Amino acid sequence: MDKPPLGKHFDNLRFVFLISFVFCFSLLLLDYYAAVSDHGIDFLLFHMNGANHEHMQTMPEPSDSSFIFNETADCPEKTIHANQNNVSTVPGEVHKRDSVGVVANSPSRNLDSCAGQYIYVHDLASRFNEDLVKGCHSLMRWFDMCPYMSNLGLGPKVIEKSKEKVLLKENWYATNQFSLEVIFHNTMKNYKCLTKDSSLASAIYVPYYAGLDVGQYLWGGFNVSTRDASPKELVKWLSQQPEWKRMWGRDHFIVGGRIGWDFKRVTDMNGDWGTKLMLLPEARNMSILLIESAGSEENEFAIPYPTYFHPNKDREIFQWQKKMRDVKRPYLFSFAGAPRPASNNSSSSSIRNEIIKQCQSSRSCKLLNCHDSHYHNNCNDPVQVTKVFQSSVFCIQPPGDSFTRRSTFDSILAGCIPVFFDPRSAYNQYLWHLPKNGSSYSVYIPITDVTEKRVMINETLSKVPKSEVLAMKKEIIRLIPRIIYRYPSSRLETVEDAFDTAVKGILGRIEATKRDTTKVNHSSS
Repeated sequence: MDKPPLGKHFDNLRFVFLISFVFCFSLLLLDYYAAVSDHGIDFLLFHMNGANHEHMQTMPEPSDSSFIFNETADCPEKTIHANQNNVSTVPGEVHKRDSVGVVANSPSRNLDSCAGQYIYVHDLASRFNEDLVKGCHSLMRWFDMCPYMSNLGLGPKVIEKSKEKVLLKENWYATNQFSLEVIFHNTMKNYKCLTKDSSLASAIYVPYYAGLDVGQYLWGGFNVSTRDASPKELVKWLSQQPEWKRMWGRDHFIVGGRIGWDFKRVTDMNGDWGTKLMLLPEARNMSILLIESAGSEENEFAIPYPTYFHPNKDREIFQWQKKMRDVKRPYLFSFAGAPRPASNNSSSSSIRNEIIKQCQSSRSCKLLNCHDSHYHNNCNDPVQVTKVFQSSVFCIQPPGDSFTRRSTFDSILAGCIPVFFDPRSAYNQYLWHLPKNGSSYSVYIPITDVTEKRVMINETLSKVPKSEVLAMKKEIIRLIPRIIYRYPSSRLETVEDAFDTAVKGILGRIEATKRDTTKVNHSSS
């Protein structure tokens, strides 16, 4: 019996709907396949059950000639920063930016979220790190470093007694400026892309506390054999490892918590300063991260001095940034520091003495004189130092015993615009962490203009247009996450701190070295 016309009509509609559904579903599958292929979208499988790189080690080893960041990687992607190869507009500035590797966050077809970001850490004998911390009483001749080795290298926790609430309630520590090696190593222990398989590693970290080691011997008349014993033993051991022979150390890096000159003794005379770690042939192949670069080698890179603030979470950083935006700043400028001896005829001595003189004669300047015994303890107090910088629009940062100062980063943390007098104080130093355009976040006054009394600091700073001051202040506050080191056992989610920036920089540097090596090999074949 034939179906009624209405039944045939419904059969036709069902057939049309079925065909349409199959067609649309096919398009969705094609679209999903294209997304996976072209944009590096991770399959859900690799994010289930806390999957990590150990589940991935059966995958092919990443090529040495390509360095790719996955857009959906678990490793910190955070902020993308462009290559800083341009020369700043600051007068007298000389850069080595062409040698700085850049890590770009580009799409990846590799399903391993840590591809190109793996770091292998050498397991060194304890004499190179742990024993130095255990022997902390003898690390410095002038004071006991043991309190500063506590809390994973951050030092004693700061509990603010003042009702002024200069700091936040949590995560402030009396951190020593020479503690960077310990802080960096403890943070690296919690890096998301560590691997125990060195064949997967894009970089090899050597956790030698070179600064703590040399600090034991800088005073007291120790001979060069004593000072060089550990550096020579270290490079001898490294050169015998299979990881070394892969690139002869060019994928290795060390963090030194002192300035470059402490590791660059030229002669073997006992009266000369420091060790010759950085001049050893093996060390010349490695990249060395320092709180100040001597600027004479292509393998040394400056990273920020540690400050007093070590947040656990992103929100703590945002909270601090907001506080620095809103704080009232009654002083035009401030200076925290001590004069240099009159017998020292260097420009550093002259400008410090002149700065103190000008500050004392100006009502718009706040001086924290670290030479005065009455205020000396205040200069080592995170609350007092931060309070002075918070109260000022500009913070004076002349050279100290060397070109750079930890105070520069303390002032940036406090939202205070630094004033420099020598390009080597910052512009030629922190190529990964600070903007290439020095005038975007700081004021530059040539040192001779001050020492020869051609300018008055008060007059110069008061003439900076308000619009420029606001722009610099905005930039300074934006930079805060990149110049602080988080609490070592924590991880940040959406921001990049000084550790993240340094790791990204070293990975880019090593990848650039690999590319250059590949080009040389191809051209010679």
